[in-house]
Amino acid sequence: MNEAHPRLSILIIGGGASGVLLAAHLLRSAADIRVTLVEKRPSLGRGVAYSTRQLDHVLNVAAPGMSAYADDPDHFWRWLRDRKLVTEAERFVFVPRRHYGSYLADVLAEVEATAPGRLHIVHDECIDVLTTGAGVEARLGSGASLMAHAAVLAVGHETNPARAKGIAVRVGSDADTPLDPDAPVLLLGSGLSMVDAWLSLAEAQHRGPITVVSRHGLLPRAHRQVAPIPLEAADVPFGTELHYFTAWFRDLVEEAAERGEDWRSVVDALRPFNQRIWQNWSLGSRRRFLSHVRPFWNIHRHRLPPDLHARLEQAVGAGQVRLVAGTYLDIERRGAEVRATVRRKGASNLTFFDVARVYDCGGISVDVEQSSNPAIRALLARGDIRPDPLHIGLEVDTECRTIDRFGTPSDRLLAVGPLTRGTFFEIEAIPDIRVQCAELAGRLTRSDRQGFYAAGQ
Repeated sequence: MNEAHPRLSILIIGGGASGVLLAAHLLRSAADIRVTLVEKRPSLGRGVAYSTRQLDHVLNVAAPGMSAYADDPDHFWRWLRDRKLVTEAERFVFVPRRHYGSYLADVLAEVEATAPGRLHIVHDECIDVLTTGAGVEARLGSGASLMAHAAVLAVGHETNPARAKGIAVRVGSDADTPLDPDAPVLLLGSGLSMVDAWLSLAEAQHRGPITVVSRHGLLPRAHRQVAPIPLEAADVPFGTELHYFTAWFRDLVEEAAERGEDWRSVVDALRPFNQRIWQNWSLGSRRRFLSHVRPFWNIHRHRLPPDLHARLEQAVGAGQVRLVAGTYLDIERRGAEVRATVRRKGASNLTFFDVARVYDCGGISVDVEQSSNPAIRALLARGDIRPDPLHIGLEVDTECRTIDRFGTPSDRLLAVGPLTRGTFFEIEAIPDIRVQCAELAGRLTRSDRQGFYAAGQ
């Protein structure tokens, strides 16, 4: 080891997709580095999304887009092919999410094998992270402590507690007991979490009517294998207000349609610029986007595999699944049934739904101040981190450095993945997270930072 630059030590808090991807990119580097991955669960790379065991719960990005490495886009597809999970001809394929969890575990094992002694996995719960003059100290639930030059929060998604006075349940939870297959049920939310709930009911051969209530009553659209339109950064009106930008985007879609091109080609062409667009909007434009535009953006941006979308459309057409645009207001038990109160969109009167069960499909939690993670709660309470202005994640700068209560960025405490959505917004999917992790790994292992981190040795 070079005594002038002792081994760099990085702690990664969280062993889901974000944590595994960051560890892989750090260990791929030529730097003399020690990576410690802290995860309380026995398996790595699974997290909320990839721990499902149901085969119908598939990725909503085709296999070539899910490589752990942006510079090796076929890495995941080759992994699938080598295990005979796809054929040579299958590329636009959406595989079960559980396969991706296995892939991430193999990615970690692969880099560990090429960098022996540089990866350490600790199965424990991180309850706090303290910044010291020498670096950071992570305190664990077992009473142990881990020291390092820097720590990265990669705790991923959190699921909101079920709404509706504890009466609504989450699919797959202990409260999700067997139902009469002919019983009516109500799903709150119409996004990808709703699709998972509907698939779970379908697997259980549920025949009863399923009512889906969401603010706009919109379903995610279907993927189609199309190429993005040519779009350069100079074509994008960065820094304009939301009303101008949305008008520009609609014009772009209409022009593409006149040329016989698909709207998906426009949405996908925008993807390389989405984070920069978000960062150049004013706070007011970001807030208006979240309030008024995001539901429409989400159904076009976060799409379903074509065959899955066709199945869902068929269920809607057959009347088993009914979409209701409205706002959920209240819920109460009425004997063996549950009554949900909804105000339909544009209506002044109330509608009542008497069902056997209400499923909360509201999806992930975005308010860090409601976090169930003890380390996040401790850091917030001390003021070492703070929520972003819109309260959709932690406040970080564009280098992933967390911001404390005084507005000071930290070189010792960083964050990646969904926690950083306040700054990066489009940071939910693997194609975006892998780029963020690669860039952060590059910054952490730069030769000119070795002396800084060596202060703790």
